[in-house]
Amino acid sequence: MRFVRHALDDLPRRGGDACLAERRWIYERRTAAEARQDLKAWLGRWQGRYGRLCQWVEENLEETRSFSALPLAHHRHRKSTNMRERLNEEIKRRTLLVRTFPDAASGLRLLRALAVEIHEDWIEATRYLDMDLLREQEKSRHRLAEAA
Repeated sequence: MRFVRHALDDLPRRGGDACLAERRWIYERRTAAEARQDLKAWLGRWQGRYGRLCQWVEENLEETRSFSALPLAHHRHRKSTNMRERLNEEIKRRTLLVRTFPDAASGLRLLRALAVEIHEDWIEATRYLDMDLLREQEKSRHRLAEAA
């Protein structure tokens, strides 16, 4: 996760492990409210030593926890950028094979074909994310909204 890697820029090589380990706990929380509560405790503990890091985390945490709106089973996959990075690597590999494209449309056709191929693999073979869980979560939200 790039957010975790960026934190290393604001920490000394030694002594920052405890700070990072505690910050990672924030991402293990089920709800945004739990994460905010842990963030408050984390900021109180580390603000004095790593002020720049704490300010940056406080400003960017909500954006990086957008995965928390998904079902809990999806969190492990969505809080990481591995899937996106793998797609980018495959695009790079395929476009290097072709080298030159006659026009922009031919490049887009290659990208679309690659995206469809990878999408089908994720849906059929790997079952990376179980969309039934997402559908159930949406149904629950609608029921709660109707009851309110």
